[in-house]
Order: sequence, then C-alpha cells, then structure tokens
Amino acid sequence: MSFDNIKLEKELYTTGKSFTQALESIDPSENYYGTALEGLDAYQRQLKRFDIKVSGKDSDTVSKFFQNADSSALFPEYVARAVRQGLTESDVVSQIVASTTNIDSLDYRAIESIIDETEDNEHIMEGTHIPEINVRLKDTLTPLKKRGRMLVASYEAVKFQKLDIFTVILKQIGDYIARCQTLDALVTINEAKGDDIIEFDNGITYADLVDFWNSFDPYRLTTIVTDSQTVAEILNIDEFKDAMAGLNFHGTGSMVTPFGATIVKAKCLEGNSRIIGIDKNYALEKVQAGDVITDFDKLIDRQLERASVSCIAGFSPIFDGASQIATY
Repeated sequence: MSFDNIKLEKELYTTGKSFTQALESIDPSENYYGTALEGLDAYQRQLKRFDIKVSGKDSDTVSKFFQNADSSALFPEYVARAVRQGLTESDVVSQIVASTTNIDSLDYRAIESIIDETEDNEHIMEGTHIPEINVRLKDTLTPLKKRGRMLVASYEAVKFQKLDIFTVILKQIGDYIARCQTLDALVTINEAKGDDIIEFDNGITYADLVDFWNSFDPYRLTTIVTDSQTVAEILNIDEFKDAMAGLNFHGTGSMVTPFGATIVKAKCLEGNSRIIGIDKNYALEKVQAGDVITDFDKLIDRQLERASVSCIAGFSPIFDGASQIATY
C-alpha cells in the first residue's frame, strides 16, 4: 500500500506497538530503499504526505495537523516525539542504570542474585563443589511512578503557534520527566543503602575520594552523582588542578573527573552534602511500562485543554556493592 493512501485512525495507538511501529507494519521503510523517501520512517512519510513541517523557519502552525481526520491522527505521535527528545537531551538515568526492562503491566517483580564472596578465590578441583550464584525473584514488587504534565493549550496557541516553538515547550515536559526519574533512581539507591553510608570527617579531600573509589572493589566507580556545590569542591582539590585538564575544561566544558568516573550534577541533591557513587554496569535496573503515554483521543480530537503526557517507570537495585553513598 502506498504511503499516501493509508487510512490513519485512532486504533493505530492501541495495537500494543508504538504508533510508528504500527505504521511500519502497514508501510515498511524497506520498500523505499533507493527512492527519494529513503531514510524516512513511516511517520515522517506521513508528515511529507500532508506537507507538515515541524521544524525550521518555515515550520507550520499547530493547526496544520488538524486539516483533516487523517492528519490529526499524527498529532499525538508528534507530541510523544517532542517529549521524548526532551527526555533524551536531559537524560541522566542512562548514565546510572545497567539495564532497562520494558513491561506491559503495572506489576513487576525484579530478580536478585546472591553471591558467596567467601568462595571468590576458591580453586575448583575436579569433582568438587562449584561456587554458586543464586538468582531468585525479590519478595516485593518494584514500585512504579507516573511522571508527567497536563498539556493545556488555548485555541489561539493551536491556531497561530509555530510547531518549532511548540516543540521546545513539549521538550520541557520531557526535561521534567527526566529530572523526576533521576530523583526516583537516586531515592531507590538511598533506600537500598539505608545506614550503610561512608562519612568524610573533614569536608572532601583527595584521600577521602581515594577511599571512596577503593570501597567499590570488586566493582568500579563509573559515575558520581552529586550537587553543583560538591562538584565545585571536587574541581578545586589540588590533585584535580592539572594544567592540561584545566585547559580542556575551559575549552570544551569537559571537566577533570576523579579516577575516570563521570560526574553528573543532580539538582535534586542540592544542599544534601552527599555523593552517590555508582558502577552503572551493575547497580540499578530501570523498569518502564511503555513509552511516552499521551491522551491520544483528546489530542486527535483537538481537546488540548486537558490532555496528559506521562511516563511510568521504576527502579530496582541489582548488586548492593555496586553503589555507595558518602556524606561530608
């Protein structure tokens, strides 16, 4: 079926796939190899079909989506993509999670593994016991939280606002969701560690950071999450004032980092005098119920005065020793 003859309906949002995946099953991109439409996905071909420009100085107004019933079905996907773009640009979670699990329900029971570390150096002789890693389901469900915003747009905004600036506004929703999910991830780590916290007695010193780095064995310190004040204190430690590293920081904004760990500033930690260290390869699992969720019925029907945009996700610790918390 040619892309310009496809009937676009609300049901494409209820197939259990994303809107673009549902469109791709009807109009596969592989059919366009070697043509002028190569490189466009099924959704982008529909934008071209209805001559909807979503970016650039010649971008259309929001109302262009509502020229007919078919084109209006594209609007929720446009909203989801713009929000997803904001999520990606503000993403911190990908720097602290080892794995993302997508589920199609609101109930999820993560696994936990138990390793007998007393047998780490045990040589396995022929016919003798092989040390075990016990993997089992956790006793409790992983709590999932919905994070999002209610999209409220006036008639004038829909009729006259250009799509490029509307995209910027929608990206802010993605930025908000990203910050909330960062907080949820850090709260999960904090709750898992409980009172098992390292204390720096005299502020932050190079010796303290060395001990903090050492505490991860056999894991590695790959990521440090803290507030902006703590980042400044770390950068002002003499051992991190290497001239070449400073030149790189001034020229590119890439800061010198303790022991090669990535430093992430988290506004939600402001004023807590707390450093969260993570081995992103082993510390945390993200559980996500679907992708960006929109009130597609309302968006298609142009009922923008109360349309929600949200994501549902939660976090579960994997290995306890793969994250550490220090206070000062």
